[in-house]
Amino acid sequence: MRDVPARKRVEAVIKNIRRATRRQFTDEEQIRILLESLRGEDSIAELCRREGIGSSMDYGWSKEFLETSKRRPSGATTQAVTANEVKESHREAGALKEVVADLVLENRLLEQA
Repeated sequence: MRDVPARKRVEAVIKNIRRATRRQFTDEEQIRILLESLRGEDSIAELCRREGIGSSMDYGWSKEFLETSKRRPSGATTQAVTANEVKESHREAGALKEVVADLVLENRLLEQA
């Protein structure tokens, strides 16, 4: 019986870690999904189910995209970034998320001990 509360605490910690490390969509993925939703080939609900996102997320991305495009002056340029730099940045971010998740779990387990 003593293991039941401990198990629930561990499950709660794991749930919080999963919540903190949810999948992050790249700008390219967001734009691809937005373009698919604008094409109207599938319903927004079906597209969101297939992509594993909520329809509110699609709406938020659409709103953000439209607001950003309004603010950007015409003729503005962006800095060119190589694909390798982007991949390395994604690798670093993933590694950092894993380290943070491990440390959070370790700290919570130490606090409970």
